[in-house]
Amino acid sequence: MEDTRNVVDGYKGQSMETIINDLDEKRISLEIAVENVTRDYNMGTIVRSANAFNVRKIHIIGSRQWNKRGAMKTDAYMHIEYHKTVDDFYVAVRNAERQVVAVDIVNDAKPLHEMPLPENAVLVFGAEGPGLSEELLGQADSVAFIEQFGSTRSINVGVAAGIAMYTWVQQHVYGLKTTR
Repeated sequence: MEDTRNVVDGYKGQSMETIINDLDEKRISLEIAVENVTRDYNMGTIVRSANAFNVRKIHIIGSRQWNKRGAMKTDAYMHIEYHKTVDDFYVAVRNAERQVVAVDIVNDAKPLHEMPLPENAVLVFGAEGPGLSEELLGQADSVAFIEQFGSTRSINVGVAAGIAMYTWVQQHVYGLKTTR
């Protein structure tokens, strides 16, 4: 029988457990988090991108319900940790000695291309529209925004998450330095 799962050819025919074990051996140290306050449909895209970069863990803060259809089953290969509140999330990541980098267009945020991202980073993304809560932003170690040059105020949060994850990969997998 043909394996029709959305996996790379090397994983065709292998059990999900075998695939996850192999991915676990290769995971990068980056973790991401999504503050899920509006059941945003972009979360599936963010999770799918996290799978593409093989991040260590995904944190979902707030509602456990999210649009898994957009993830195209890639969430099944990931380690997802749910946190009821922002405080619960911060307790978990501080105990794991992680640094939280919030990604949002807010005052005092630094341009992403100028930020050296910590190797033990948790990149945090908010919902489309409201962005991140003041509670989450207030406890972040740093806040970054993605520079834009067109007429719109912001880009889609799923796209922003992919850009931020790739920026981390450029710095820690490929060794590229920030511009400042």
